[in-house]
Amino acid sequence: MPGIPTETLSVALVQSDLYWEDVTANLSSLEEKIAQVPDAPDVIVLPEMFNTGFTMNTSLAEPMNLTTTRWMKQIAAQTKSLVIGSFTVSEGGDFYNRAVCMKPDSTFLYSDKRHLFTLGNEHLYYQPGSDRLMIEWKGWKITPLICYDLRFPIWSRNTASDPYDILIYVANWPSKRAHAWNTLLKARAIENQCYVVGVNRIGEDGNGLKYQGDSVALDYLGEPACMLADKDVVKIVRFSKDDLDEYRTSFPVMLDADRFIIR
Repeated sequence: MPGIPTETLSVALVQSDLYWEDVTANLSSLEEKIAQVPDAPDVIVLPEMFNTGFTMNTSLAEPMNLTTTRWMKQIAAQTKSLVIGSFTVSEGGDFYNRAVCMKPDSTFLYSDKRHLFTLGNEHLYYQPGSDRLMIEWKGWKITPLICYDLRFPIWSRNTASDPYDILIYVANWPSKRAHAWNTLLKARAIENQCYVVGVNRIGEDGNGLKYQGDSVALDYLGEPACMLADKDVVKIVRFSKDDLDEYRTSFPVMLDADRFIIR
């Protein structure tokens, strides 16, 4: 049940090619892949802008009560999973790259991408987020962030007083910067003493950018629980809360961490 704490948590990494700016095709494809998973996981993680690919075409942005939100509600209800992924949202005349965490009862929480990728002109089309989200699910605390946020460690910094257990990055991270992706994900796991999940896409987008996936699940030491090759795949990993808590107790480095004020 969603509210009952579980010592272990199963997380599905959905690494997929994406159809360029084709919402219907992407949702149909992802639904088929999720349906083929034999045992429904506790959490399903999709890439950044999973319904369109990483686009600045704001005509594809949706309000929070239309096609993509309804699709996430359907998938969450069918699988009894927490479904996490980002898509572009239209709200109050502005646009956001929004990470949505959808529960099986159709309730959801969200946070917007804080660091917009100026090299790709993302800041010209979307508004930055101002709040970091921590969602509780089955006794676990989960924080979702989006792609470029990975490069900014203060935004993801864990706290000793109320730490999250799993840090999730949903991404469209190009192959030419794969070394940074792989290195920074490990750093985030080690410095925050948490599990880290990074879910990236594969294939080539409409701008000619290539993606090799490299989706990964890491433990609190930065060691991989799984590393995905450049292929369409859904992989389930399982994390242990007891192992995490025992490690944090035996090596409580967060007690000595600096405090930061985000301005």
